[in-house]
Amino acid sequence: MTDQARKPANHLIEIKEYGQSIWMDNLTRDMIQSGELKQLIENGGICGITSNPAIFEKAINGNVIYDADIEAGIKAGLPTYKIYESLIFEDIRNACDILRPVYEASNGLDGYVSIEVPPTIAHDTEATVKEAKRYYREIGRENVMIKIPGTKEGLPAVEQVIAEGINVNVTLLFSVKSYEEAAWAYIRGLEKRVAEGKDISNIASVASFFLSRIDSNIDKRIDDKLAEGIDDLSLKAKLEALKGKVAIANAKIAYQKYKEIFSSDRWKALQEKGGKIQRLLWASTSTKDPKYSDVMYVDELIGPDTVNTLPPNTIEACADHCNVDNRIETGIEEAYKLIESLKDPDININLDEVMDELLVEGIDKFVKPFQSLMDSLEEKVSKLSPV
Repeated sequence: MTDQARKPANHLIEIKEYGQSIWMDNLTRDMIQSGELKQLIENGGICGITSNPAIFEKAINGNVIYDADIEAGIKAGLPTYKIYESLIFEDIRNACDILRPVYEASNGLDGYVSIEVPPTIAHDTEATVKEAKRYYREIGRENVMIKIPGTKEGLPAVEQVIAEGINVNVTLLFSVKSYEEAAWAYIRGLEKRVAEGKDISNIASVASFFLSRIDSNIDKRIDDKLAEGIDDLSLKAKLEALKGKVAIANAKIAYQKYKEIFSSDRWKALQEKGGKIQRLLWASTSTKDPKYSDVMYVDELIGPDTVNTLPPNTIEACADHCNVDNRIETGIEEAYKLIESLKDPDININLDEVMDELLVEGIDKFVKPFQSLMDSLEEKVSKLSPV
C-alpha cells in the first residue's frame, strides 16, 4: 500500500467539490514564519484567512516574536496605535503574499485575507470609510479584504467602499434582514462604479453570517423558561426541540434570500459587466455547547457559492470527521416553520430582539480585546523603551 493510500481523507478538500471554500479564522506570525500557513494552503484545503481584534490580541500578547518590530516602532517614535498597525499590517501583507497563488488560480474568487477596521468606529460611517481606504492603501495588496460591521452606520460605508473599488467582508450579520441589506449595499456600490464608467470585475465581497452565537443566546432563553418549571410536557418537548436548531435554519433562509437577490435583473445587469457575486460566509462556526457535534455548523451548511471560515480546532475536527454533502437546500420548509414557531405565544422568543442583542455583544467582543491589546502593548512599549 502506498503512503497516499494510507493517508486518511481530508474532508476539507472534499467540501470544495460542492462549491464551498474553506477559509481559516486565525492568523499568527508564528504560523507565517514556520511555514504552517503555506502548508495549510497547499495541502490542507484552506483558501482564505479571516482575522479580527480578538485573534490579534491572542497572537500578539505575550509573544516575543513581535518584540523586534515593537522596538523598531519605539525608535521611530511611533505612538502605540501605529505600532499595533505596523505589526498587524505586516502579518496581513505576508499572509496575502502566501495566498496570492490561490487568488490568481481562482481568478479572484479566493485567496483573500480579511482585516477589520477598528471596532471602536462601528457606528461612524465617515470614519469607517476613511479607515477602510487607508487600510487598503497602506497594506497594498489586491487580495486584502476590509471587514466592515453590518451596523446601521456600517452599511452605507460598505456601499461607498465598494464604489471605491475595495474588497469588503461585511461582518457581524445575524438576521436575514441584515444580510439582505448587506447584499444590496454591495450591489449599490457596484452600480455606482458602473455609472462612473469604472471596472467592477476585480472587486470581491463576502457577507459574514454568524451562527453559534445565535444558538447560544436562544438556548439560554429556552433554559431560563424551562428552569421556571413547565408542567405541560408537550410544550417542554417543543422548547427542547428548538435548542441548537435556530442558527442553521436562519442561515438556510438567508441562502434562499441570497439566491433571490443574485438572480434579480439588477444583479444580472452587473454580472454582464463582470460583477462577482457576493458570497455568503458562515462565521462563528465553532460549536459552543459540547452536547452538539463539533462540526455541526459545517456539515449542515455545505453548498454552492458559500464560504465557511473555521477556527483551528474546527479545521482539525472537520478534516477528520466532517460528513460532506450538499445540504444547504435541504429542510428549507422546516427551517421556515422553525423560525415561525418562535412567535408561538407559548414559546415567545423575539428573534429581532435576539439579533439586536447579538450585534451589540458582537461589537463589544471585538472592542474589549482591541482595548486590552492596546493596553498590553502600551505596557510592553514602556518596558522596551530605553530609559
